Amino acid sequence: MKNNIKKFKTITIAATFSLLLIGTSCINDLEQEPLTGLTSISIYKDFANYPSALAKVYGGFAHGGQEPNGGNSDINGIDGNFSQYTRMLFTMQVLPTDEAVIAWNDGTLHTIHKMTWDSSNEFIAGMYYRIFTQIATSNEFLRNVTDEKLASNNITGDNLTEAKYMRAEARFLRALSYYYALDLFGNVPFVDESYLPGSINPPRRITRAELFDFVESELLAVSNDLKAPKTNEYGRADKAAAWALLARLYLNSKIYNGSDHYTDVITYCNKVIEAGYGLKPKYADLFLADNDKNNPEVIFAILFDGVHIQTSGGSTYLVHAAVGGSMPAETMFGINGGWGGLRTTKAYVGLFPDSNDQRGNFYTEGQSLEINDLGTFTDGYAFVKFKNLTSTGAFGTDAAKNFVDTDVPLFRLADIYLMYAEATLRGGAGGSAATALAYVNQLRTRAGYTSTLSSINLDFILDERARELGWEMTRRTDLIRYGKFTTAAYLWPWKGNIKEGAAVGDYRNLYPIPAKDIIANPNLVQNPGY
Repeated sequence: MKNNIKKFKTITIAATFSLLLIGTSCINDLEQEPLTGLTSISIYKDFANYPSALAKVYGGFAHGGQEPNGGNSDINGIDGNFSQYTRMLFTMQVLPTDEAVIAWNDGTLHTIHKMTWDSSNEFIAGMYYRIFTQIATSNEFLRNVTDEKLASNNITGDNLTEAKYMRAEARFLRALSYYYALDLFGNVPFVDESYLPGSINPPRRITRAELFDFVESELLAVSNDLKAPKTNEYGRADKAAAWALLARLYLNSKIYNGSDHYTDVITYCNKVIEAGYGLKPKYADLFLADNDKNNPEVIFAILFDGVHIQTSGGSTYLVHAAVGGSMPAETMFGINGGWGGLRTTKAYVGLFPDSNDQRGNFYTEGQSLEINDLGTFTDGYAFVKFKNLTSTGAFGTDAAKNFVDTDVPLFRLADIYLMYAEATLRGGAGGSAATALAYVNQLRTRAGYTSTLSSINLDFILDERARELGWEMTRRTDLIRYGKFTTAAYLWPWKGNIKEGAAVGDYRNLYPIPAKDIIANPNLVQNPGY
C-alpha cells in the first residue's frame, strides 16, 4: 500500500475532490482539472484504477494538501501541514494533557494546552474539517463501488472480490473518522454516500448517541467483509483493525452514550489477540524509520515515506518538533535539525518512578523540569520516542533528512492488552484477572522491569497506558474516561492556564463545533459552554 499511497497524487478523480459537503467555504473546492483527463465515471470502468482510487482515501490520513509538503491545502484558513490528519489528532489528543506542551504560539495554538480554546480556534476547525474531508473522500469511493455500479462496469471474478474488500476498507476508514468526530465533537453533521456533493440542503445533525450506533454498526458489518487479520497489505485495514476500533469504541461507551460494553471490549480484544499478533521485542523499535518491517505488533498504522509522502505533519512533525536545545538532531534522531516545539510536563515525568523503564526516555541536558514559560523550549524535559533512524542506525530515505519515514501506529497489540485489562477490572465478562495481569507484566518486562507485579488496579492501568502509549494520541480520551481531564482530580502544569494546574469546566470534554459551520448549517447546535 505504500506504493499505492505514493501514487495517489498522480491521478485525480474530479468527483472525489468535490468536498463541499458541509455548506461552508472552509474546505477548498478541490474539483480541479483531472491530471489524467479522467473522471470518476471513466475511472471506475477499469479495475486497474481502483488501487489508486482507494489510495487517495488512505493518503488523506498522511497528506495535508494537493501538492507536496502541504501545498494547496485541502482546508481554507489553515496551513496544509498544520492540518495534516495525525498532526491535528496529536494537537487535539495530546497537547491539552500532561503528555506534551508546545513552545510555538502560532495563532491560537497555546490555548489548546491551556484549555482556554473557543469556537473560533483554527486548530480545532482544522481537525473538524480534516475529519469531514476524509469522510467525503470515503463517500465518493463508496458511491462508485456499489453492487450495481460494479455490475454495470463489468467488474467480475477476482477483481470483483478485491473491489468488495476495498469497499469494506473505505467503510472502515469512514467509520474511523466518524469515531474521531464522535470522540472529539460529539454531535456533528452527518453525511454518507447518499449525500451528493453540491447538494443545496445542508447535512443533518446526528447526536452523539446516534453516531455511536452508526460507527458500531459499520464496524460490525465490515468486520465480516474485510480481509482476515494479517492477510492484507501492510497499512491497509483488515478484520483486526475493525476489532481494535470496536474495542476502543466500547471501552468509552459510557462517555458516548451511557452504556456499559466492557464485555464487548474483552470479546474484541480476544479476537485481535487470537489473530496471532505479538509484541515487538524492543519497545524503541516500534517508532523507528523501519517500523514497517518485522513488526508483529502493529495492527493499523498511517504510513509515511521521506521521499514519496513529504509532509511537515505526520512523523516528520513528531520527530522534528520534539528536538531543540542541545539535542543532537542528526545522530540521535536522523534529521537535519529540530523545530524546538514539543516537550513534556513534570506530571508526565512523574509517571516513570523507575529509571529502568525504557519508555520514560527523557532528554534532560539543558532542560528544566519546571515549565515557567510555555514558549521556552528548554522549560520542560524533552521526550525521546519517534526517530528517523532505522533499527540498524541508518538514516531515513530522504537524503536531506527533512522528511521522516516512520509510520504512525493507531492500533497496536500493547493497547489491546491494556484495554483487555481495564475492561476486566471494570467487570466485563469473558476476561481473566490473571490473564490481564500477565499481559501487563509482558509490557513491563519489555520496558525493562526485572520483577513482575502481583496485582493491578484501574488507577494503575491509566498510568500504564500513559507510559506505554505516550504521544500515541489516546491520552485525552483516557483522562476523560477516568474523570480526570477537566477536574481537579488530576492536575498538570498549565492545565486551566495556571502554572500549577487548575480544573476547568466539564464542557471542555468536548471541543466546540467551529463557529463558521454553526453559521453555515442551521441544522447544527453548538456544544454546551461555547
